[in-house]
Amino acid sequence: MRGVASYWMEFFRHFAPGEAPEVVFVPIGLGSGICACAAARAASGATTKIIGVVSAHAPAYRLSFEAGRPIAEPVSTQLADGMACRVPEPAALAIIRREVDEIVAVTDDEVAFAMRALFADTHNVAEGAGAAALAALLQQRERWAGRRVGLALSGGNVDSAVFAKVLASG
Repeated sequence: MRGVASYWMEFFRHFAPGEAPEVVFVPIGLGSGICACAAARAASGATTKIIGVVSAHAPAYRLSFEAGRPIAEPVSTQLADGMACRVPEPAALAIIRREVDEIVAVTDDEVAFAMRALFADTHNVAEGAGAAALAALLQQRERWAGRRVGLALSGGNVDSAVFAKVLASG
């Protein structure tokens, strides 16, 4: 968690007081990334809202967040394997329930679109979980239009055959 927290600390320290994004979108795998984001937000004094992002094909954290207890769910994502959590970590869930404002779900198709957009627009390769934050923002573009929003491209560990298929499908 400390390693992930270091990039969130850099992120939040980049902004002058009162200038941090209104919201950040953070993918949830086992929970270390979003917990690190919450810790860095607290350490920086930012008031940024945190929206967690799960795969619609691996909804355990979203369902557990809503229920207030860990709920096991099957995983069927073919693209966002970095978010393929079947059973939430209880300690991470407790932090998420305390610090995160909401959790949204993105489909594999939405993730693939975000992977293609990141590559086309920035020439960065993103794995499914790495592109999930952008997928969630795109899903909610009208809600957040004209507001300060943040996200991190959190991973580029995608198999070349999988990435080629994603690029070809657009």
